[in-house]
Parts: sequence; C-alpha cells; structure tokens
Amino acid sequence: MPNLLVKPEGAHGRVSHVTPESAGWTYVGFDMHHMRLGEILSAETGSREVCLVWISGKGKATASGQDFGVLGERMSPFEGAPHALYIPADSNWSVTAETDLELAVCSAPGGGDFKAKAIPPGTHPKVSRGKGSNVRHVYNIMPENDDSAHSLLVVEVITPSGNTSSYPSHKHDQDDLPNESFLEETYYHRLNPPQGFAFQRVYTDDRSLDEAMAVEDRDVTLVPKGYHPCATIHGYDLYYLNVMAGPKRVWKFHNAKEHEWLLA
Repeated sequence: MPNLLVKPEGAHGRVSHVTPESAGWTYVGFDMHHMRLGEILSAETGSREVCLVWISGKGKATASGQDFGVLGERMSPFEGAPHALYIPADSNWSVTAETDLELAVCSAPGGGDFKAKAIPPGTHPKVSRGKGSNVRHVYNIMPENDDSAHSLLVVEVITPSGNTSSYPSHKHDQDDLPNESFLEETYYHRLNPPQGFAFQRVYTDDRSLDEAMAVEDRDVTLVPKGYHPCATIHGYDLYYLNVMAGPKRVWKFHNAKEHEWLLA
C-alpha cells in the first residue's frame, strides 16, 4: 500500500500531487499549487470533473468558455469560508493569480450534463459539530445534497486547538447502501500557527491497516479505507480540506461501535 502521508515538495508550483495511480485507488485526485502574482495555471479536465478551491489569495478564473472574474477573498484558510469553482468533464479552465495564491485542484471521474459554476462563500451554511473538546466547524463546498456534480464531494473543516475531529471514529469503505457508502478520501492539512502539528490515525477493525501519523502544515493524508480520526495539540488550530469520491455520490458512514457511546 502507498505511504498514507504525502509531504509537500517545495514551496512553489505544484507542491502536492495525488493521482489514483499514485494512491493505489480508483477515484480521487488532488493537487496543490502555490502560485505567485501574475502566474497562470491552466488545464483540461478530460474524463474527470474538477473542483478548484481558493485556499488563500485571489485569482481570476475562466472555465468552459465562461469568465468568472476574480475569485477569492481570504488570505488564510482560517479566515472563513472559501471561494471554489466546479468544472465538469471535457472542459478547460485557467486561473491567473491576482495575489500569491494557494489553489487546490480536486478531481474525480466525471459524467452527466453538469455545468461550470462558481461556489462563493455562504453557498452552504457553516455547521458546527460535536461538543466539548470534539467541536469542529464545517464549511461544505460540494455536499451530497447539492446535485451539481457526478462524483466529487468536497468540504473544509476547522478543528480548534486541542480538539478531536473526524471523531468518534467512522469509516466509509463498503459499497453497502443504504448502510454505508464506499468513498476514497484525501485530507489536506494546515496548522495555525504553522509550526504546529496534529495526529491522524487510519485503521481497520481487524488492524490489517493501522497507521498513526504526525501531521504537519501542508501535509496530505490518504484514507483508502478504515477509520480516520484527527487530533490537534493545544495552541494550534487544525484546518483540513477533504476530497471524497466513490461509485456513488453519497456520504453514508459507519461509526466504530466501541466509540458510539460518545454520541449518546
């Protein structure tokens, strides 16, 4: 199995690159680009659909022959909801950096009659989940109840200092609807302040997969199967961007039975 912890490569250009081939799976792709003022990034989607997420900074975007103008307003992923742009399969897109820009390129198999569209902040309401030291704040970008894509599910989460997240432990690795859906998943992590760290464990019931990772700023983690809780240490807030995709665009998870009492 590929290494589940993907470290950034450099500080400029494409610094993270996850493909179905490199991850050893079928659906999810994820790239992170660090662009400088005036730089242009463009691509064709081919058979895949794409969601661009403005992690920080501003950029002028075109997609599928449409001009979407300048998107992005936050200069840190800890400053509220993002701007995003969905691009369907068999399209092209281009982004010109209007400031230094961190741009995430989330992808999965495309299909259907979908249209390019901007996803501004506030498209979906902020949701806070959990209680006590398990509180986290969710910004849905492309949730399952938004019928605007073929495969992609995209969401951001802020986990305050010292809290747990993606917890109680849950998994979505069985194509067994309506009980559970099969979804591959990536996590793109940021820490505030950036010298902090967090932890993520990916494990299965039989422990045939059981990896605990120290996660640092700008790391990507892969979740091919199993449970995948996170915890950040005191003094450091944790941000992550999740990309999920599978055979059906449904997020139906299964909680670890030994930890379900926490939901009572």
